[in-house]
Amino acid sequence: MRMAAMHTATRTDTGTMFEYEFMVNAFIASGIVAVLAGVVGYFLVLRGQTFAGHALSHVGFTGATGAVLLGLSPIWGMVGFTLAAGIAMGALGEKLAGRDVAIGVILSLALGAGLLFLHFYTSYATQVTALLFGNVLGVSHATLMVLAGIGAVSLIALAAIMRPLVFASLQPELAEAKGVSLRLVSVLFLAICALAVAACTQIVGVLLVFTLLVGPAAAAQNLSTRLASGVWLAALFALAEAWFGVTLAYYTDWPTSFWITALSALVYAASLMGRYRATA
Repeated sequence: MRMAAMHTATRTDTGTMFEYEFMVNAFIASGIVAVLAGVVGYFLVLRGQTFAGHALSHVGFTGATGAVLLGLSPIWGMVGFTLAAGIAMGALGEKLAGRDVAIGVILSLALGAGLLFLHFYTSYATQVTALLFGNVLGVSHATLMVLAGIGAVSLIALAAIMRPLVFASLQPELAEAKGVSLRLVSVLFLAICALAVAACTQIVGVLLVFTLLVGPAAAAQNLSTRLASGVWLAALFALAEAWFGVTLAYYTDWPTSFWITALSALVYAASLMGRYRATA
């Protein structure tokens, strides 16, 4: 019923978008998630850990389907599994090669478990689609509060570890020599990344997490070599893509995830052209 009402509103009255509670929730939720994804994603790209974001999204899917099978909210299963996996990835090794192996093992295990849960989850096709591709127009007030909490905790935690994180990301050998625990930094950052992934899946789904987590950050790094301006650009790009995506979805009745993904690709392509012109 709710989805039918949303589609009817989209087709019959496009002049009063913010009169609908689900649209207000969609803009607030996508804004929170976009800013979080842009900021966290910037450091994910900077540290060369984009594959970790991909792996965590699959782990989150396993957690979400498992939670539903137990009669729990999928977002809590998503948060619990991604957080545990992020901590495990960081703890299993901070060296690049070792980290890749650790991520690969966890991803394979998660996909296997997800396949098992999906076998028992076939009667909930609509919810499976929402998990895979997101459903920002269906965000409830309760979910909105959870996303706000995740965003606040993640950004505060990121600010708390900012200095050692930057040091460990740019000069890991020197940072370790100065007493910075690379393993601890990795654990804390990947835990934050896990929360960001769990939030992103509510907007774009498991399969399109890269759209908000990596696309805006990569575009920002193409246009700025300064850390502060790069972080701001990444957050701004992600926010613009999310809000324009929701708006275009409202006016066209096309999937929100498609529009956000398309806009992310356009912004990234434009950033490549901008970098090429700047260096030509």
